[in-house]
Amino acid sequence: MAKRESQLADKIAIDMTPMIDVVFQLITFFMLTLKSVIVEGDFDIKMPLGAGKVDIDAAPPTVMRVQMKADAAGELTGITLNGGPVADFEQLRQKIIGVVGVNQGPGGADNTEVELDCDYGLKYGNVIKAISYVSGVPQGDGQVIDLVKKIKFTPPKKPGR
Repeated sequence: MAKRESQLADKIAIDMTPMIDVVFQLITFFMLTLKSVIVEGDFDIKMPLGAGKVDIDAAPPTVMRVQMKADAAGELTGITLNGGPVADFEQLRQKIIGVVGVNQGPGGADNTEVELDCDYGLKYGNVIKAISYVSGVPQGDGQVIDLVKKIKFTPPKKPGR
């Protein structure tokens, strides 16, 4: 008996052209229907309500400049307040209390600014300590009396510039 060769042994070639055409049509469809433009100026910002009238004759804020010097290792070497030397952070707080006052009258915490001018290599812990000491006085019951609410920094200056 002779063995018959099967016609199925031949490979059937599948034409991929129609499938590739469909894929390119789908890509084109999704590219044309995609909305990638974000509406400009659509910010969801909650602004505080105005306090009413603005006092044009209000006194300009009192700006106190605190300068902190550091050595090569980043350790604090000196503090000055408006050009005058200060021994430590507690004395800095007392001098600010002398200017602002604890009762926070018209020239109190809202009308006073502190500008911190720190050396480039000063350790970060000293900066945080200065912010803590100028911003308020902690009380025994956990409350903090505000001294200065507005604290800003001078731009950092790298050594040699």
